[in-house]
Amino acid sequence: MASSLKNLSSHDPAQIPDASDMKFGIIVSEWNEEVTAALLEGAVNTLSKHGVLKDNIHIMAVPGSFEITFGARIIAEKQNPDAVICLGCIIQGETRHFDFICQGVTHGITELNLDFDIPFIYGILTTDNQQQALDRCGGKHGNKGDEAAVTAIKMVALKKSGDHM
Repeated sequence: MASSLKNLSSHDPAQIPDASDMKFGIIVSEWNEEVTAALLEGAVNTLSKHGVLKDNIHIMAVPGSFEITFGARIIAEKQNPDAVICLGCIIQGETRHFDFICQGVTHGITELNLDFDIPFIYGILTTDNQQQALDRCGGKHGNKGDEAAVTAIKMVALKKSGDHM
């Protein structure tokens, strides 16, 4: 759980399942690219660190966070991954646009989790300002991309363990 008291990148590597036979899709928003590029780097590095082969990581960019759900569906259908990691950054502005985008993306990712037989991981930052986003993409609160990758590995392992029940 993300909080001001926990570095998002802190995890015990011994608690992460082997991911060498797993395949991942990553959908990343181009909007707020300084932040989303860092989230993507964190996710890819974490997947690699836990044994995922470069050829088993498929990355697709979309213009903004609202487009993440459509892109995630496309990558799930075309690449047949074990999980899709959704990365984006929505920063509060002066209008209610922030609320609508956050709600739409959250609902969309929830629907994908229900409609497909794979996990879609929510790695979307929803912050009040740019500094909060920077603090969560490699700053003092770690990197939400790392956390999303660890979550994806754990969810794939959970699904695979359930396949044998």
